[in-house]
Amino acid sequence: MAVLDELIRSIELWVRASRKHEENAANPNLDPVLLVPGIGGSMLNAIDENGKTERVWVRILGADHEFRTKLWPRFDPSSGKTISVDEKIKIEVPEDRHGLYAIDVLDPDMIIESEGVCYYHDMIVEMIQWGYQEGKTLFGFGYDFRQSNRLQETLDRFASKLEFAYTSSGGKKINVVTHSMGGLLVKCFMALHTDVFEKYVKSWIAIAAPFQGAPGYITSSLLNGCSFVEGLEAYFFISKWSMQQLLLECPSIYELTAAPSYKWENTPLLQLWTEKRDDESGKSSILLESYDPSKSLPLMMKALSNNAVEFGGLHIPLPLNSDILEWANKTHELLSNAKLPSSVRFYNIYGTSCDTPHSVCYGGQDDPVSDLKQLLFMEPRYINVNGDGTVPVESAKADGLNALARIGVPADHRGVICNRHVFRILKHWLKAGEPDPFYNPLNDFVVLPTAFEVGDHNKDTDIHVTSVKEDWQLLSQNNGNGNDSDVLVAMVGSLSVSCDGMSGISDGAQVTVAVQQTDCGAQVQVRGIEVSDGAVA
Repeated sequence: MAVLDELIRSIELWVRASRKHEENAANPNLDPVLLVPGIGGSMLNAIDENGKTERVWVRILGADHEFRTKLWPRFDPSSGKTISVDEKIKIEVPEDRHGLYAIDVLDPDMIIESEGVCYYHDMIVEMIQWGYQEGKTLFGFGYDFRQSNRLQETLDRFASKLEFAYTSSGGKKINVVTHSMGGLLVKCFMALHTDVFEKYVKSWIAIAAPFQGAPGYITSSLLNGCSFVEGLEAYFFISKWSMQQLLLECPSIYELTAAPSYKWENTPLLQLWTEKRDDESGKSSILLESYDPSKSLPLMMKALSNNAVEFGGLHIPLPLNSDILEWANKTHELLSNAKLPSSVRFYNIYGTSCDTPHSVCYGGQDDPVSDLKQLLFMEPRYINVNGDGTVPVESAKADGLNALARIGVPADHRGVICNRHVFRILKHWLKAGEPDPFYNPLNDFVVLPTAFEVGDHNKDTDIHVTSVKEDWQLLSQNNGNGNDSDVLVAMVGSLSVSCDGMSGISDGAQVTVAVQQTDCGAQVQVRGIEVSDGAVA
């Protein structure tokens, strides 16, 4: 066994050494970047009473046991903080590599690369190739994602990180890049510490942020748990049940429920198939009942009323926590009133083209819900909308801020931060690396109107855009002749849009665009417009 342990340690050391980033020449003129992850995106260490430190998130071997014994929290309403059930355990985020280590590869000992644990890894590698340097122009901010996004302890650490990045880069303002729930944390900081935010921040780029919540995903997670990794790896990781018990005591999760004050275009619902009996006739019927967010919470409280865990010989009740709900409502109010300082630029990138849970349905006509407590053991069915698989587009776009650009990228929630198209957008906005002659401003600088704005402008026309498609082709200098096929000088593409009108007939239009590199820069030509079925050019 000792020989096997030594072999495993040797392999782990080899894997770590092989993952060292290839550093290009650092560019000292770049403005610093601070990366902020979302929920589950920070490595967490547990420190026991003897000072022994052990990584508890993320790990594969022994993951579920360590998760239950060291990370299961209890919420303290007097402080708004969650503490581990075992009060002798202290949770800390490692600060190695100026905060980047904790948000890079969450389990650096994994021999096989996994998308589930490679968090900001690809983006960090990409930025280093652009000329960023760890500790000089590139920094990370990991945090205990079990806590509220407005917990003062976390916000104090964030303020210190901003000051450190500002000082380390020679007094340059910072470009903050957030993913998912990290956007809510930064928005809370901006609302509560506007002066500090304005002093240190040049721009904020939010990626896949659930600005108005992720209602379908969170509802089912609180009732049934969720898996952090998928496929075979899930059998070696944390069970859905163990994850559920943690989520029930995490303010951050409650802050991801549907924002109470937001007016949804598509209202998220909790739906139940139930059996109703007529007292007079004695006949029963199966009905589908729908509840909006304000009415679904009381049902979830009843469903979870008897939920409990056994820990250290103790029986610990874990219902839906009313104290956390009250805390989260105040967070929602804070977020809805947040204002962007005029000196700070804001950009929003969101994922599209993935079926995204929005409403959740339990039971069926042949299997109605007779007791709300059954919900914990039933498989949810989803009514999906467009989004990144976790956050609906409607929520991600509704930032409530004065954005310079909002761009939708076809990508899922985790994949969007290692998406090549997103990298090109970031590179352009950050003015980093070599100029990209094939960057496509026709697509990337279209600020799409919100659904509310579209509704206001198209009430009388009843025209609904049903699809937008892009297709770009790179052309080589010699069109396949000679040996210079990798020298690209031109790009030809097409953009098409289709819509359904009141007549029910689909109309459409397509434009062909060519981008040609010249000595004076890029030349854009519109080569042709095609109109079908009565669409007007």
